[in-house]
Amino acid sequence: MKKIVEITDGVGLDGLLGENVLLICSAYFYTGKLTGVNDSFVELENAAIVYETGPWNQQGYKDSQSLHAKTFFIQRAAIESFGVSK
Repeated sequence: MKKIVEITDGVGLDGLLGENVLLICSAYFYTGKLTGVNDSFVELENAAIVYETGPWNQQGYKDSQSLHAKTFFIQRAAIESFGVSK
């Protein structure tokens, strides 16, 4: 039997801690600095909700609005995809 065993730290959301991220969720898109991750939710600082991205090849978003909270929490189960925000 062949097995591949690889242990890596800092992959996925954990690897993006401290970065400005875009979270594409089941209902909305969120952006902000990823400051916390656990099994249930993620924490964003200076979070904004993105109502319209605009062209994907341009920096920034056409319509993003601050959530006016120092920290904002999003359930991990709602996140469909994520990445570093330009």
